[in-house]
Amino acid sequence: MDVVNINNRYDFVLFFDVKDGNPNGDPDAGNLPRIDPETGNGLVTDVCIKRKVRNFVQLDKACSEGYDIFVKEKAILNNFIDQAHEQEEVKNKEKIGDKIEAARLFMCKKYFDVRTFGAVMTTGKNAGQVRGPVQFTFARSIDQIVPLEHSITRMAVTTPAESEKQQGDNRTMGRKFTVPYALYRCYGFVSAPFATQTGFSTVDLDIFWKALLNMFEHDRSAARGFMATRKLIVFKHESTLGNTPAHVLFNKITCTAIADRKPVRDFGDYTITVPSQAEMPNGVTLEVKL
Repeated sequence: MDVVNINNRYDFVLFFDVKDGNPNGDPDAGNLPRIDPETGNGLVTDVCIKRKVRNFVQLDKACSEGYDIFVKEKAILNNFIDQAHEQEEVKNKEKIGDKIEAARLFMCKKYFDVRTFGAVMTTGKNAGQVRGPVQFTFARSIDQIVPLEHSITRMAVTTPAESEKQQGDNRTMGRKFTVPYALYRCYGFVSAPFATQTGFSTVDLDIFWKALLNMFEHDRSAARGFMATRKLIVFKHESTLGNTPAHVLFNKITCTAIADRKPVRDFGDYTITVPSQAEMPNGVTLEVKL
């Protein structure tokens, strides 16, 4: 796997939307869509977005060399950590600290999500901790959301006993929660110094952008309705530490609902304003991926 170090800081803004679906249910609230109780804005956690990135990379790369996924469905994480300590380059180390560092480097090299998002790998044989170069904020909806609750019916039963109890009526009632429409805005960051520490390369970065653009295309389900990435705006800094604070760049992007289209029910009901390159501070390049 070619490793070309990242020498630039990146900040990015991601817009995605949902129609008639639940983008991120809250298990502490009966799986209702997550919401800010004070403002009514919808929320999607950073963990949820990272899960979709992991799933896409797993599909795209089929867990090929250097692109396996550490945190995946039904994975036993300690087994993966133990495998790192079975490698010759780890076993040959005499000092405990050297073994941990060698195991950490092996995990970064093998697992895309470890070198991208980081991981705590001290739950079994110690493989250290990795602070990932790529981080997200929670996504927050542009406007307030209105969570809807729907009754659904299952025209079948699971056991003979259940059928007898219902005396021939096989209908089973259930509940489903959706958001009619919401456009979410999320911020992200890529740290060049941390990328050097984990081995996160320019090739990995290209795969990451690809995942953000396509992660919803292979994440379809009845519960999530229709979701899509709508806009990905990247600010590339000339230096490794950055040329301008992230919030200054983020404030240059505005998103407003068209006045005569309330309530909003479609992406076309919003106007997103992206600055031109001429409006960028010195040392920052604007890249609109979508």
